[in-house]
Amino acid sequence: MHGQGQPPPARSAGTVITLRVLMAACSVLSCGVFACVPLFRVAFLRGRWYDWLASWISLVLSVGCFVVIGELPEDDPWSDVAVIAILFVALGAAVHFLVADVRFHNKATAQAGYASPHGQMPPVAYGYPQPASLYTDTPVQLLPPHRPEHPAPHTIPPQPSTPPRPAPARIDQVRAELDELSDYLRRQDGKPEGGR
Repeated sequence: MHGQGQPPPARSAGTVITLRVLMAACSVLSCGVFACVPLFRVAFLRGRWYDWLASWISLVLSVGCFVVIGELPEDDPWSDVAVIAILFVALGAAVHFLVADVRFHNKATAQAGYASPHGQMPPVAYGYPQPASLYTDTPVQLLPPHRPEHPAPHTIPPQPSTPPRPAPARIDQVRAELDELSDYLRRQDGKPEGGR
């Protein structure tokens, strides 16, 4: 048990490679009998519905092909088709497992921070992410503000981070413009300016 929020301990590279070899060999060296084992491993790792579907289909296909091989005579062409199909299932399961496992472990190490920084967020300074350069994959490093060793006696206080609200003077200006517009429209209609 690893506790809530704690990742499981990372496996060494030797352990990962050994598991890959054993899973691929399980499929190929058993001539397709255990071709579903690496596919179930992929389905367990990724948890996608189509991985589970492929695992169950490979199991049914392997069993079905062995039933065909056992029931039909040796000289029947369908038994040859069943042998070829089961070998393709074994090879396909091994290759699919290797590709999916390598991608899974590369993605896991990238998320853990051991690989290239392509998937990581840039560092945050003063609450805002730093802008990324247009020409490189690495974020642009902004220098901290210059702080003199001996500050002046009069320093400027820091400004609040929230934008200032519009002043009431702006509302008064808009109200005055609307009054001028209404006066102008009244004059255009031929009504006197003071009355209705």
